[in-house]
Amino acid sequence: MSRTIEVPAADGTIDAHIFTPGNADGPLSAVVLFTDIGGLRPCYHEKAQRIADHGYAVLMPNVYYRDASGSLVPEGKSFRDPDVRPTLVEYAGHLTPEAQSRDFIALLDCIDNEAEFADGKIGVIGYCMTGAFALRMAAEHAGRVAAAAGFHSARLAEADDPNSPRHVVGNIQGRVYFGHADKDELLPPEQIACMDEALAAAGVHFTTELYKGAAHGFTAKDAPSYDAAADDLHHKRLTTLLEETL
Repeated sequence: MSRTIEVPAADGTIDAHIFTPGNADGPLSAVVLFTDIGGLRPCYHEKAQRIADHGYAVLMPNVYYRDASGSLVPEGKSFRDPDVRPTLVEYAGHLTPEAQSRDFIALLDCIDNEAEFADGKIGVIGYCMTGAFALRMAAEHAGRVAAAAGFHSARLAEADDPNSPRHVVGNIQGRVYFGHADKDELLPPEQIACMDEALAAAGVHFTTELYKGAAHGFTAKDAPSYDAAADDLHHKRLTTLLEETL
């Protein structure tokens, strides 16, 4: 089950969706799901519902609300198509750490005020570029985020990036899980090692797992890199993480 919602934010109004299990009869622990660079679209609605069906209320915002509402990928097209991707890259460029921080506050306010969400700690999940969002939210709201997960995350620890989330992970109090794509050009082994080192040095309870043979975007059903076995494993790991933390 899902419903659309408009979330007031410092930079405008976030169009978002709330997903709950069909048998929900009261408030449930909250999970924030950030989409990959492709934004809101059917495969992410399906992903959010699958997570919700394990007993959670999932809030999935349109990360591009500053520029457009709803789905940005036309029906029959892929977010990787050369006539679609440049727009997504442009809009993604507007999602600075400062913009993310303002959105985190708005999303937490939504969770605090909507009936589907129970009081208490939350989980946050990111894919591709938003793996970094999940880490940043866990760092900036350490007392609130019990679990943060990133799958086929991108550019988490580039050496010359002053905005890399590796610089803020020392604030994280919750658990962190990463499911990395094998031989991912957007997150090479040296970046994985750098992020792991930062998390270990900060004393964060974290797990890093390499999905052998899976390519970047392995959870996105509308991507040529989709890998059903890796996608199922990602859901299994998420289920365990959320059960143990929420």
